[in-house]
Amino acid sequence: MSLEHEISEYIVTTYLPGTPAGDLDPSLDLFDSGVMSSLQLLQLIDWLRGRYRLPIEDLEISPESFRSVTAIRQFIEYARRTVTADGEVTR
Repeated sequence: MSLEHEISEYIVTTYLPGTPAGDLDPSLDLFDSGVMSSLQLLQLIDWLRGRYRLPIEDLEISPESFRSVTAIRQFIEYARRTVTADGEVTR
């Protein structure tokens, strides 16, 4: 399963029950479209932290990093490049 599909699956399961993951456009603005609120963003960040073992509190983040499925995928890829195997953040 691709990273974008896995993220889409989580979003539709959690916030859009009954919607197939493939129906979620990866470039859709999740905030402007009403799919996610700021409170739901915190829930998503918590899921990302646990699912991908990312020390999110140590990474530079902004709401733009979570605006779309594509942006979330790019954030995860950035985090994977930035965090060493022992969990240290490189700058």
